Amino acid sequence: MELTAIDLARKLFRAEFVDVRPIAGVTANLVIYTAFTEPGDTVMALSIPNGGHISYAPKRIGGTAGRVRGLNVEYVPFDEEDLNIDVDKTKKKVEDLEEEGKKPKMIVFGGSVILFPHPVKELADFLKAHDVFILYDGAHVLGLIGGDEFQDPLREGADAITGSTHKTLPGPQGGVVLSWNRYADEIKRATFPGNVSNHHLHHVAGKAIVFAEMLAYGRAYSQQVVRNAEKLAEELYTRGLHVLGERHGFTRSHQVLVDVSGNGGGGLVEKKLEESNIIVNRNLLPYDIRLGRSYKNPGGIRLGVQELTRLGMGESEMVEVADLITAVILKGDRSTQVAERVAELRGKHQRVQYSFNDLPEAYEYIKIRS
Repeated sequence: MELTAIDLARKLFRAEFVDVRPIAGVTANLVIYTAFTEPGDTVMALSIPNGGHISYAPKRIGGTAGRVRGLNVEYVPFDEEDLNIDVDKTKKKVEDLEEEGKKPKMIVFGGSVILFPHPVKELADFLKAHDVFILYDGAHVLGLIGGDEFQDPLREGADAITGSTHKTLPGPQGGVVLSWNRYADEIKRATFPGNVSNHHLHHVAGKAIVFAEMLAYGRAYSQQVVRNAEKLAEELYTRGLHVLGERHGFTRSHQVLVDVSGNGGGGLVEKKLEESNIIVNRNLLPYDIRLGRSYKNPGGIRLGVQELTRLGMGESEMVEVADLITAVILKGDRSTQVAERVAELRGKHQRVQYSFNDLPEAYEYIKIRS
């Protein structure tokens, strides 16, 4: 089962080495930290308001990298207008840290909010010249990577990709590491016995199925995800919401980021939408901390369209979704009325798409070993 899952993942992601044993994306990140850093080393990553994840945050805020692995975390410079990593300032910060005796051992690309491909290719040669290990956290965009619809970190210079298997990659909750054969031994030892004892074989079976489904349907699915995200962002924007990323077309991933600071804040909007049968999450924006906001009621909300896409929704449904969201945020429609409209729309989409229709079809595709 494990070897079948590995073979399928290698083919899907064109990776020389795959470890399917991590039980979560955070565990996958810990595997890479264990294999390629030592406590006290300096790593660079995005801050949480700029899209980073708690698994590569510093000790002072309880981040996995800082508190669990004991790493010194320095933030990657971020361009708030382009909503992406600042290439020139990142190069300068690496050089400055070296001069201060805090040479970075690793840099983490990717994140929990990632609207546009990160500049891995633009920074790879520079980072390798400074002996910096390049990790790409693909937790949220792993399905889009597998579907050739976002970016290709391994070919762009990444040493490893970590990810969750249950976001744009529509599989069971779990994690995975993708890398090169030259790093295989270190990663395997860091996975077991370092971070995983029992690696939950029922999850591995589910991973094998989703890798196979993505090989069969992943490109069409990923293309539709991005089209849906772009359409939803455009429709929300034309209705009067402050959707970030306008200068670059709002998004190239599955995510849409909306500044609702003028509509009561992310915490309030999240609650009002939930009462209306619409699930989003409040989200810090790059400038929130500077403006005195906190995670309890940040300036933004984050939307993702991958689940709607998986249920067969397309651009026309994104128009309806935008109507429903703005009815709550801008028009103040009663939650019960909106909830009924949401249930009606959702009721029309009950069948999972871009997937095998039955078990024999899946088994024929995978050709389970006897």
